[in-house]
Amino acid sequence: MANDDTTANDTEGVRDVVAQLVFGSLAAQTVRAAVRLRVMELIGDKERTAAEVAADAGARPQPMTRLLRALASLGLLREHTAGSFSVTPAGAILDPGRPGSITSLVRMFTEPAMLRAWEHLDDSVRTGDVAFDAIFGKDFFSYLKDVPDLSAEFNAAMGQAVRATAAALPRAFDFGRFTTVTDVGGGDGTLLSAVLREHPALTGVVYDTEEGLAQASATLERRGLTTRCSLVAGDFFRSVPEGSDVYLMKSILHDWPDEQAASILRHCREVLPPAGRVLIVEPVLPEVVDTETAGLTYLSDLNMMVNVGGRERTRPDFENLCHEAGLSLTAVTPLAQADPFCLIEATAARITT
Repeated sequence: MANDDTTANDTEGVRDVVAQLVFGSLAAQTVRAAVRLRVMELIGDKERTAAEVAADAGARPQPMTRLLRALASLGLLREHTAGSFSVTPAGAILDPGRPGSITSLVRMFTEPAMLRAWEHLDDSVRTGDVAFDAIFGKDFFSYLKDVPDLSAEFNAAMGQAVRATAAALPRAFDFGRFTTVTDVGGGDGTLLSAVLREHPALTGVVYDTEEGLAQASATLERRGLTTRCSLVAGDFFRSVPEGSDVYLMKSILHDWPDEQAASILRHCREVLPPAGRVLIVEPVLPEVVDTETAGLTYLSDLNMMVNVGGRERTRPDFENLCHEAGLSLTAVTPLAQADPFCLIEATAARITT
């Protein structure tokens, strides 16, 4: 039988785990403040005092010291001597001027409009309703359309979020067998640009709403792809452009309930040539939670519930969606460099009589 000291230590350890989870929202707001005050940008590659950073940020020295020490406790800064700080490798990605920056992603996922729906997670669990719609009187994407600055931030955040997939996908599938790829809901074109640069014989189409395509021209120009890739504005709930033999979509289906997700796939099936492929890039949940599955994927699932009404899915869920759309799921390949994302491959289903 365990002694009282062992039981007390176990209880303390459990309490610490739960406390870390509860205080996670406070850590997120600390990171948000650092981005809004340009802390990492102001420190740069040097060691600077809190007073110097405060002066450049238009802040007071003593509160800035407290913020910088909190950031140091989170591993984003290092305090060398009392009140003197430098940026760690983890903190560097919060500097918008450095490669791999995720500042737009931070701003978007700490945006008050997104977080308000989370306050009503319990209501969404009880009712199945989308909390965002009830709070704001419109769906998330309609809200973005009415707030151009936030829409631009969302596009930038999605461009940052797709980088790991853009590095992994071009070599994870034999695109060389095909001629044209349409990226359905392709946003700023980051993902398709990576595919086209790796496969020079391919041409491409980025298909999205006008708001979604707002930054795509600049992406294609930077990558030298304006002659090999076109931009088409439209609504994937109505149709997708004809003429491609690969239809690609990353983090699109998880935004929508099953009926609407199947509708998007059905429109791809309607224009898919006999030897064409539909490629879906999303996490694939195991049928039973295990420790190997990234916990963030389950938090993403809840985020879909409260903000847009979609969900993350298991392989059988994707098989059912494909079946509803007249497609057959043929392969699921984990993208190790872009964990937890997988490449889900589908073909036109054979019609039996």
